[in-house]
Amino acid sequence: MDLKQLEYFVRVAELGSFTRAAVALDIAQPALSRQVRLLEVELHQTLLTRNGRGAVPTEAGKLLLAHGRGILHQVDRAREELGRVRGSLAGRVAVGLPTSLARVLTVPLTRAFRRQMPEATISISEGLSVAMQESLVNGRLDIAVLYNAQPTADVEIVPLLEEELLLVQLHPAGLAEDAPYGPISLKDVSKLPLVIPSKPNAIRMHIEAEMASVGCRSNIALEIDGVSAILDLVADGAGCALLSRNAVANAVRPSAFTLRAIGEPGLRIKVALATSSQRPATRTQQATLVLLRDTVQTVMSAQ
Repeated sequence: MDLKQLEYFVRVAELGSFTRAAVALDIAQPALSRQVRLLEVELHQTLLTRNGRGAVPTEAGKLLLAHGRGILHQVDRAREELGRVRGSLAGRVAVGLPTSLARVLTVPLTRAFRRQMPEATISISEGLSVAMQESLVNGRLDIAVLYNAQPTADVEIVPLLEEELLLVQLHPAGLAEDAPYGPISLKDVSKLPLVIPSKPNAIRMHIEAEMASVGCRSNIALEIDGVSAILDLVADGAGCALLSRNAVANAVRPSAFTLRAIGEPGLRIKVALATSSQRPATRTQQATLVLLRDTVQTVMSAQ
């Protein structure tokens, strides 16, 4: 059995699409289809059912997918062990970060990774917690930092910390930059026009759940995905936002905004590290998990 063909099949099965797999593998789709077909011919089995919506594993395909993941994992482990003989960690690690945290974590994480694991490579992508949790399951990500994540049969969750969400408003003209602003109740926040991400953004879902718990609902002025775009609109006077201090601190002009805490009991969201429970972590992934945890705690404690 050709390992490259097995890798191609696994990626198509995980992504449910030859098109998406071709992009992820950086290979032409006809060549990818041909290699998967050669594998099917060798095994005398139809492994994937092709339809207008993508590709779905057959019963034989599901069996090979389970074995294939293990085989490819063992190959990665073998490569890592050979790297360890040379005294280094090797391999590739794919990490997913929420946009607001990616702005503050990407540089220190990449710098530390290169210093500690010079023969390994790291890939960092931004995304919604819901989408990143799916990417952990289908193998596109090895590690992710998620908001309000819940453990499942496929994903293991390790709590990291709780991040405070603050009311972000345009700084009034003529007011000193360091002028104090007192806390505001969640009910009062509900009366303000909010520029907020669209569902199923984890922060959006958390805000709405917390507002419902005190008998109110958010007044949504605009639904915008992307921290930079939200802050641009707040600066333009379109409304207010509920974001972390980190998100605002890394804006182009943070002095353009005032930050107000939400009154008791406050508005906080859980941050956790997540990994797949279906694929045991390689040594490089384990080292990256520790590095990511330490980076998050160092960066957050410095705020």
